[in-house]
Amino acid sequence: MIHSSAPKLQQESWQKTLANAVKDPAELIKLLDLPASLLPKAIAASKNFPLRVTRCYINRIIPGDTEDPLLLQVLPLHQENNPQPGFVTDPVEDLSSTIVPGLIHKYFGRVLLTVTGACAIHCRYCFRRHFPYHENNPTANNWLQAISYITDNSSISEVILSGGDPLVLNDHRLATLCRQLAQISHLKRIRIHSRIPVIAPQRVTEGLLDWIGNSRIKIILVIHSNHKNEIDPEVGEALMKLNSAGVTVLNQSVLLRKINDNPNDLCDLNTRLFEYSVLPYYLHLLDRVAGAAHFEVSRDKAIKIIKVMRARLPGYLVPRLAWEEPGKANKTIIR
Repeated sequence: MIHSSAPKLQQESWQKTLANAVKDPAELIKLLDLPASLLPKAIAASKNFPLRVTRCYINRIIPGDTEDPLLLQVLPLHQENNPQPGFVTDPVEDLSSTIVPGLIHKYFGRVLLTVTGACAIHCRYCFRRHFPYHENNPTANNWLQAISYITDNSSISEVILSGGDPLVLNDHRLATLCRQLAQISHLKRIRIHSRIPVIAPQRVTEGLLDWIGNSRIKIILVIHSNHKNEIDPEVGEALMKLNSAGVTVLNQSVLLRKINDNPNDLCDLNTRLFEYSVLPYYLHLLDRVAGAAHFEVSRDKAIKIIKVMRARLPGYLVPRLAWEEPGKANKTIIR
């Protein structure tokens, strides 16, 4: 499906876009004409998990609206500093599944590399907001350890590049890593998990499209979008470029209170994404990470939402409602 009317992406480089991200709560509040009363608690919350958001994402937020669903994903709130029972620093037990620095092996047939701790945006519900990246980021040598582990385990058919956000790295580093992985004969797929095409669509450059579209093995890109307002024409153009390069693009969302916890918003999101050839993958229940309890939606409500979505949409536009239970052999599909 081609959208010939989509505008050209702005000429600002993706590196400049990321470098110019807003990191000061006072600046964010001023840019969006928000009440000054939000500032002291935003500053307090950002001390534990810093604010970071690109300006092109900020431009999609309605000024003055303290309930904007995009704002609520990035604005530090006082609730983050209120400890809640059951909300912990490592909710999916990544650390206990780390085999060598930067390599997590939980599920049969696939492993995950945390190739960087950097992100273009700090989502306030991030399940790795407390993750010790300084101990688990693969340097060039650690990649060799990870690649050796994958090479020696013929049951592994898929490698997931995660972080942080892999697309924060430049094309040379990513292409080099993917070429090394592609030399492993039993690998069939590389999956890249990235929010950047939504947060900074300028990152989808000709250089990226060249190496990602010419890999020996299949590359799947799993983006992360939670609300239809995140998908503006620039994002749509970036997604179509990826599709034209032969990349399979899927979307995963997190069910978040006051952001997308209703079938209308989720139906609109998945319908809009399909206009740009993106199919839904998972709708996750919140991982119970410390600082994010105020985003949680109950399982019963989630099941009701999915039921309505199934009644309204064709099956291929309905994501699987899932939850990651620590220690399980796979994600739990709820309904």
